[in-house]
Amino acid sequence: TTGNLKEAKKIIDTMVKRMKGGLFPNMGDDDSPAFNSVDAPMWFVWALQQYEKYDKEISIWKAYGRNIKNILDAYRNGTSFNIRMLDNGLIYSGEKGKALTWMDAVTSDGPVTPRMGMPVEINALWYNAIVASLFWAEKAGDTKFVSKWKDLPLQISASFLSLFWNEEKGYLADYVGENDADFSVRPNMVIATAMEHSLLDTDKKSKILEVIRRELLTPKGLRTLSPKNPDYKGVYMGNQDERDKTYHQGTVWPWLLEHFAKSYLEVHKRGGLALIRQLYQGFEEDMNIHGVGSVAEIYDGDPQHTPKGAISQAWSVAALLRMNEMIGKFEEENKTK
Repeated sequence: TTGNLKEAKKIIDTMVKRMKGGLFPNMGDDDSPAFNSVDAPMWFVWALQQYEKYDKEISIWKAYGRNIKNILDAYRNGTSFNIRMLDNGLIYSGEKGKALTWMDAVTSDGPVTPRMGMPVEINALWYNAIVASLFWAEKAGDTKFVSKWKDLPLQISASFLSLFWNEEKGYLADYVGENDADFSVRPNMVIATAMEHSLLDTDKKSKILEVIRRELLTPKGLRTLSPKNPDYKGVYMGNQDERDKTYHQGTVWPWLLEHFAKSYLEVHKRGGLALIRQLYQGFEEDMNIHGVGSVAEIYDGDPQHTPKGAISQAWSVAALLRMNEMIGKFEEENKTK
């Protein structure tokens, strides 16, 4: 996000050294880290895709192919926390009492949003990771990897659309459990619209974005649950348990805006620029409210969308930096046309 490739590579290499069983440490100190994050390894591949755009000299497969293989093999064969690929090609994850996605709040009553089964963003990231890896491997001449993985994207695509997409509703299930699909309107489906290798065509993306814009979009980010849902909680306050019960049940997160912006500009092109620019510029007023010179971790789901949580958080800041870059690139490209 800052253009400092040297520092970015140091961060990537540090995390790679701490991998275990295809997973990255999620929390805890060096002596007792917790590896309870199903999405971090998939975001690692996504991060390499972003890094490659700036370092034109790097061969991702040469530098990180072994690590990527370890991750994909772990997910395909099964690893901790019941993370495994099913016969349909999709990723299942979850154990009772655990919350493995980024919606990971756990209270005295247990996980608030356990999402046990096949989460929508995990499988969108899984598909993206495999297709990106096949591209890198083919470029590097790794025919063994290509042969092993080349048939999977088609299977994943068919399974994903069959299980997640609802034409009548016009959006994706948030996760698919063993017995049914959860169609609560949550923002995780926006990630499926924004992947470089997406499972969705433009029509489906457009319909999903409209639902998100209507029910989840605020000037400060996307709500984690639609206000129409009876479980929606619009104000983040109270003791630890009370706050955790609100954390992903309506609270607004700015980091999701990056993926909304990317997809919205791809679908609406010049017609979408005004909204994305407005969202980006709207954060200027926050710079002296919660933490000087930065933006908050979260905001209330209800207006006035008061900033809460950490006074500055890396993925909130990074999302805005990338949105600014998107706006600049879009304007430049349209100028030349």
